[in-house]
Amino acid sequence: MARRVREGDDPLDAAQERRVRAVLALGGVPQADLPDGVQQVRLRLLERAAKGDEAPRDVSAWAAVVASNFAMDWHRARRRQERVGERLASLRQLAHPSGEDTSVLSLAVAQGLDELPDQQRQVLVLRFFADLPVRSIAHELGIPEGTVKSRLHTAVRALRDRLHEDEVV
Repeated sequence: MARRVREGDDPLDAAQERRVRAVLALGGVPQADLPDGVQQVRLRLLERAAKGDEAPRDVSAWAAVVASNFAMDWHRARRRQERVGERLASLRQLAHPSGEDTSVLSLAVAQGLDELPDQQRQVLVLRFFADLPVRSIAHELGIPEGTVKSRLHTAVRALRDRLHEDEVV
């Protein structure tokens, strides 16, 4: 396998690719997503070779395990998306503010964000608008998780106070 990768050949032969597709399909991955799954397996093989790691003794078995993991990840992501959709649907079922109320709230939130210090605004936007977890924010900004949590707490409190002051909420 390592020689084939160095020579620019496909790290999966036709039989291995068929096996990967079968594992993905049996794992419940839809037909439309099978090419992505096969590419992910190829990518993992190429990454392994690029790192200089030893080639798996049985590439076909290793590829099947990677395909199985991809199928599980695919289902987890789908369930996560379904939960987000359910939460959004339940929010829509709650009192639906009029268009004018929504515009006033949006404007007040935007003004409140503008008044926050840069560091607080940054973590607030990353956490609640980009939906990044605290750990990822800390890693990306190169600061401790506790600092992210502290800045979030302070920013949310300041924004809440601002919205209450303006009698928006």
